[in-house]
Amino acid sequence: MSSRVFRSRLVFGLCTGLFVSNAIHAEDLSTSQRLNGANTRKAFAKTKQAAFASTVRLIRNGKLITHGTIVSKEGLLLTKASACVGAREAVLADGQAYPVRIRRRDEKTDLALLQIMAKDKSFEPVQWSSDMLPKEGGWMVSADPKLKGLKVGVNSGTPRAIKREGGVIGVILGRDGDATGGIAIAEVVPRAAGATAGLKKGDVVTKVNGKSVKRREQVIELVGSHDPGDVVSIEVIRNERSFSYQVTLGHRSVTFEMFNRNLQMSGPVSKRKDNFPMIIQHDLPLPPEAMGGPVLDINGKAVGLNMARVDRVTTYALTAKIVQESLKTLNR
Repeated sequence: MSSRVFRSRLVFGLCTGLFVSNAIHAEDLSTSQRLNGANTRKAFAKTKQAAFASTVRLIRNGKLITHGTIVSKEGLLLTKASACVGAREAVLADGQAYPVRIRRRDEKTDLALLQIMAKDKSFEPVQWSSDMLPKEGGWMVSADPKLKGLKVGVNSGTPRAIKREGGVIGVILGRDGDATGGIAIAEVVPRAAGATAGLKKGDVVTKVNGKSVKRREQVIELVGSHDPGDVVSIEVIRNERSFSYQVTLGHRSVTFEMFNRNLQMSGPVSKRKDNFPMIIQHDLPLPPEAMGGPVLDINGKAVGLNMARVDRVTTYALTAKIVQESLKTLNR
């Protein structure tokens, strides 16, 4: 069965199932015709084998921190750099575990190159798709977090670059100027970076990382020059007393949309989810700990590397072209 016919039948089955679900019972439908039946499993068999062979679980202190993608027979791995810090071992789908060591990082792509430490062991590297970009609406497949099954979705967005977001304190700035002696904080976003550090409504910001500020634009520029996760010193005046706080910057999209209904339902997201040169977007339900592994087409070829869980229906993957270019640089 061709992938186009299979996809059409699956979509038809999903749609018609909405109308006939009350008219039939599971036992009335043969196993081969069910969405998780023999025909469906057969269509994804090649992809399942490729996903399990080329994906590893990276472990720190006995816990999964991220996935990795095998890119050479000698055991070279690519993974998400900002998520693999402290990785001690790589666990394959068959349960075999090997120690790993990091070789290099690429800040531009957030990729890291690791080496599996295994003598006389040949690994099965990922096979890259020859297509520059996957087709719109095409199948996207990755291994699940435990490397026991597959997560299946579709290419759901236009390939594009994701601009740098910059870090935020999580406050709304009010009056500024010489009269106030700095910039007043009009509101503090609950549970955001500033609130966690101890900033309060009514505080007057006087310095950012030791630099005096009198205008809102100065604060925005100085803070925005740092990335989410960076620590910035904020000095304020409160009730005629000076206070200094170390603020670990947050993501703008998370901080100022934390009451958004979609984000409330999303659960944990990736720490770094911006500043990527070119991504494809898909809707696979993967947690942040499953980033770093390959996303494959229905033929078992990798079209990209999962890099950021943005929300419950959005995952960014670096395109295969960008990943391969970065690998050449990292492996010099």
